[in-house]
Amino acid sequence: MISMRFKSEEEGYVFYNNYAREKGFSIRKDYVRRDPITNGIFHRQYTCSREGCRKDMYMGMKNRTRQPRALTRCGCEAQFVIKLDKVRGDWYVLKFVHKHSHPLCKPDETAFLRSHRGLSDEQKAQVTELKEAGLRQHQVMDVMEKRHGGYEAAGFVSRDLYNHFVKLRKKQILWGDANHVIKYMQARQKDDMEFFFEYEMNDVSSLTRLFWSDPQSRIDYEAFGDVVVFDSTYRVNKYNLPFIPFVGVNHHGSTVIFACAIVADEKTSTYEWILRQFLNCMGQKHPKSLITDGDNAMRRAITSVMPNSDHRLCTWHIEQNMGRHLHQDMIADFRVLVHAPIDPDEWRRKWDEFKFNHKVSEDNKWLMRMYNLRKKWAAAYTKG
Repeated sequence: MISMRFKSEEEGYVFYNNYAREKGFSIRKDYVRRDPITNGIFHRQYTCSREGCRKDMYMGMKNRTRQPRALTRCGCEAQFVIKLDKVRGDWYVLKFVHKHSHPLCKPDETAFLRSHRGLSDEQKAQVTELKEAGLRQHQVMDVMEKRHGGYEAAGFVSRDLYNHFVKLRKKQILWGDANHVIKYMQARQKDDMEFFFEYEMNDVSSLTRLFWSDPQSRIDYEAFGDVVVFDSTYRVNKYNLPFIPFVGVNHHGSTVIFACAIVADEKTSTYEWILRQFLNCMGQKHPKSLITDGDNAMRRAITSVMPNSDHRLCTWHIEQNMGRHLHQDMIADFRVLVHAPIDPDEWRRKWDEFKFNHKVSEDNKWLMRMYNLRKKWAAAYTKG
């Protein structure tokens, strides 16, 4: 083994991986050294996948939200080190350790080890064709198993197939996401003239603003659009962009969606653009009340575009902030200030009692800010 030479680093990897497959273990790329000038690799170490041990800091973690992974490393010292011969231009074996500290796999189990799994170019073409024909992922896997004569003969598992399809989708989204969305919206509008959408691109042709509403949403707004929740706290898409739904409640107490938007930033100008598109879509019908999370840029946009709509703060967000800014013994009393249907004079008296009982100073910036915004969240000011 020490006398082996390879034309490239990749050839060395393929050789050692084939050797590992015959022996019954999996490998991984480990230590690497690079030339400080060219940044090219001149030293590479491959190890058994069970090399090393899990760090102590991960062993004693408490309050886990995920189920811990199985322990697979056992300190195996098997390794294969190659180095670039700068004179001859090829790679030679610098070190080889063949002894393992764990039992090796049987031949029929080796196919499931990580470094020996994967889709060949031919298989990638086949599964892509099957996917485009309308088969679901588990059906594609069944077909490939039958073609190869068994699960272990396919050379990959369901997880590898899933990862392949995810990469394909990411590649398609990366190069054509904006065009695909716009073409889809245009097709919807062509089929139904009541479908509304608008968008804006920046100087490098990237989609920065997108607003849309379907016919049913526009009908719902006509009937139930007195109070609208306008929120941008959700970033559940792969680009981590603000997704902004306009939400209301119908006569059954169920949530209805009036419109949606995706934007690249949360500036006042962006919110103003969204609100203008919303009014254009809804025939310039202004809502009586707009409920938001208290974002300053959003507040300025509402003042500019919908000055006659009553701007209110969402009590759900206030509840969340109460837990962060108030002591536990203050929360119940503050909740009375939020929800009590009393007149403004009585509310101010209760506010003074609250400050006195809990020794609230002027240094509590959150409480002072909430007092200044009381007409936007206290039921004493918003009733009716």
